[in-house]
Order: sequence, then C-alpha cells, then structure tokens
Amino acid sequence: MSKIRILWADDEIEMLKPHIMYLEEKGYDVDAVVSGDEAVELFIENHYDIVFLDEQMPGMNGIEALENIKKHNAGIPVVMITKSEEESIMEDAIGSNIADYLIKPVKPSQILLSLKRNLENRKLAGEKATMTYQQQFRELGMKITDRLDSEEWKSVYRDLIRYESNLEKSDDKGIVEILNIQKQEANNSFAKYYENNYKDWLDGNSDDRPTLSHTLIKDYAFPLLDKGKKVFLLVIDNLRYDQWKIIQPLIEQYFIVANDSIYYSILPTTTQYARNSLFAGLLPNEIRKKYRQYWTEEHEEGSKNQFEKELLEEQLKRHGKKSTVSYNKILNLNAGRKLFENISNLMTTDLNVVVYNFIDMLSHARTEMEIIRELADNESSYRSLMLSWFEHSSLFDIIKFLATKDVTVMITTDHGSVRVTDPVKIVGDKNVNTNLRYKFGKSLNYKEKDVFEMKDPESYHLPKLNISTRWAFARGADFFAYPNNFNYYANYYKNTFQHGGLSMEEILIPIITLNSK
Repeated sequence: MSKIRILWADDEIEMLKPHIMYLEEKGYDVDAVVSGDEAVELFIENHYDIVFLDEQMPGMNGIEALENIKKHNAGIPVVMITKSEEESIMEDAIGSNIADYLIKPVKPSQILLSLKRNLENRKLAGEKATMTYQQQFRELGMKITDRLDSEEWKSVYRDLIRYESNLEKSDDKGIVEILNIQKQEANNSFAKYYENNYKDWLDGNSDDRPTLSHTLIKDYAFPLLDKGKKVFLLVIDNLRYDQWKIIQPLIEQYFIVANDSIYYSILPTTTQYARNSLFAGLLPNEIRKKYRQYWTEEHEEGSKNQFEKELLEEQLKRHGKKSTVSYNKILNLNAGRKLFENISNLMTTDLNVVVYNFIDMLSHARTEMEIIRELADNESSYRSLMLSWFEHSSLFDIIKFLATKDVTVMITTDHGSVRVTDPVKIVGDKNVNTNLRYKFGKSLNYKEKDVFEMKDPESYHLPKLNISTRWAFARGADFFAYPNNFNYYANYYKNTFQHGGLSMEEILIPIITLNSK
C-alpha cells in the first residue's frame, strides 16, 4: 500500500521539522515548502492526499493558495493553519471549502488527529460499523425468527436499514454479504407474518392491525385538520424508508421531525391499488363498487389513477370533514417549477396534496435505460441518485418555502420498491397483467410454494373479474417470468427495482410529520 502524501506550506517550516519527522516516523510522506506559490506549483506537478497551508505567508497567502489548489482539485482536503482567531479569516477559509482549521502553535498530535479525521474517517467509520453489526448480528437474527408484531417488524426493518447505511463505509465485502443474507431471511419471515395476518387486518379482526394504505389519511391527517392545522401532504411515489433517511438531514435544516413513522402498504403495492386506496380511504374492490366512475380496470384504456382528488374529496365527505382541498400532481420539471412559483396561493387551503412521481419514473428508467442502470447499479448508488435529484428539485424548494410558514408538512408514499434477483416461472394467457411482482387471471399456473396466492381475491378486497380469477404475488427479491424466452427476460430484469409484490422494501414505507422550527 502506497504512503499517504502530504504537502505542507509554511514560511516558518524550519521550526516545524520535529512535526514533519514525527509524521514520517508514522509512515507519512511529507513535502515541505515555504510559500503559497511553491505549494501551488508543487501541487500541480504531483499527487497529494492532503494539504496543510499556513494562512499568513508572504506573497501568495494561504487563502489564495487554497483557491488555486481547489481550481485544480476541488475534492482535495485542505487544512488551514493560522496564528489568528479572527472570525473573518475563519469565514474566508470555511467559505473556500477547507477540511479542517488549526490554530498555532500546533502539536504533532493535533496534526495526526486531523489526518485521521480527514483521510481515515471513512475507514474508521467502516470498522466501527462492522464491529457494531457483528455484535448485533445474533440478536437481530433471533428477532427475525421470533413471533413479532407489526411494531416490532418496523423496528427490525429500521435496524436493517441503519446497518446497511453504516456498512456502506466498510470495505469488508464479507460482512456486507452477511447483512444481505440476513435481509433475505428477514424478508422471508416478514412475508409469512404478513400473509398470516393480512386478511384479519383488512377485515378489522386484529388488535395488531397497523395503519394501512386506506387508513393513512384518517389516522394521520384528520387529527391535524381537526386541530385547525394547515396541512401539506407530499406523496412521493415509490419513496422507500431508506430513501427518506438519506434526505432527512437536508430536511432537518429547516424542519423539526415531529413524527418519524412507518405504515404498511396494501397489496398490490402499485399506484392503481395502494395510492387509490390512500386517497379514497377504501380498499380497491370497495372503490370499484362504490365509485365505479373513478375506477379503471387493468385491461381498460386510460390512466389508472386519474381521479385521486375526487376520491380524496369523497373520503373527506364520508367523514364529515369540511376542509378545503387542493391537489397537484407533478410529472415533469416544468410542472414542479410552476407549482413552486404559485405555492403561496395555497396558504389558506386546509389540506394541500402534492404528488411527485420522480422516483417511480427513475425506477422504470433504470430498467429500460442502460445509462441509468450504470448510475444506480446497487442499493447505495440508487439512494445516492435519489438524494442528488431531491437536493436540486422543486420539491425541496417547496419544502424550504413551507418551513417559513405556519403549516404542518407530511411526507409519505404509496409503496416502495425492491431490487429483484430471482426469477419465478409463471404461465398465463394473453389477458394476464404485465406487472413482474403480481399476476392475476383465470388461467395462471405456478408452483404454489413460490407465491402468496389469493384464490378468493374478494375476501382480500380485490377485484374478481370472473369466477376463476386468482391473484399471485412474488415475495422478497423474486419476480415473475414466462417460460418462453425465460433466460432472456430473467437476465434483462434481474437487479432492477420493481414493485407490486410482498417485501419489507415495498410494504414498510414512511409517514413523516414535520413542524417548522
């Protein structure tokens, strides 16, 4: 392994010889110069891992040298060293993206600590994350196989997401693979739990029933409206809980997270079913029977969720709510900008719903477009791509604006998505739907052990188009493929993000309440 190379510029460098010798004894390679001009010249000619700059040098000072160095390599960590504690000097340095700031006289131990903070932080964090997960592995494994209730499953999922996020800093591929296997085991156990309890939840026959898609607005938004709060409900299609956690630090700059919760999506975990249920406050077959004018069958032409505002208004009416409502669906950049420009007009409305479709479009684009697959070829990069979008989106602009107003903001979604890896064979006629995670029809053929099967879909409040209609859902990381061209489609869809089926990633999704600071 090559030595870490340090460039150190100080007009009193002779006095720092003991510091340099100390670092060289620790295994570092140090190039020392006495001016900012020399530092910039040497930096351009050579590769360095970190730069130490004296702020007060004759000729080109430390701030000027910093600016020139950053022009050549914006990501290089630069540590500023100065005799002065003046606030303006600190602000100049910090504004120029310094990695650290030390006040003279510096001790060798301070220099070493700064090096470790800036160069070994990721390694140390990875080692810590690995050790923590190793310590908790056995306990988490025992939980997964235990008889958990709906709240305990939320806790397990949070733990898995936290370990997964922390282990992104680890170079230990073995421990990451162990976590992935444990996630698979957790998904298998979660599927059994969900299948055993789902029907009772839908029928209201369980004390363990969590908030589901069709009870979300009643459970979370109605109490706020009853208190006279102005509510903005931001529905980010396909937002997973791990994706919420990665944007949370950005949002916490402007809001206090009053409630960080998880609710359970209904099946199928798709927009037509889960999101329509969310807005209607009813299960799919109840919507279909009660509001046939707002329901489109899968085989029928047209959008399957074009009446979300109408369904929401019907839900409010059924519950005797007099709240005023606005509804906006954002499908492209221009629509987002237009809403941001006009957001101040919504401040007097009681309940404002904004649906953002970007993440759902991203998951579909990742399947179809090779360049998106390369940008998001694993869970970590998929989260990173989502974070990059959010940071520069009109949605974040809207959230920042709302932080200045007396409103309550809720962030949620209708379903998540899961990275599929394992094809499962299924046979159906030409009328069977195209979703990879669930199928329904009258002539389905599959191995029963491979799916969550609903032989009587109406008992699960799903449509039964004819007497022999059955529904089948893929579990965990499975996806359905037909025997014809099986290998081609298995390879084409492997490692893509899909939704519609039964996994923690699709079912256990965020419902977040934010209060202004």
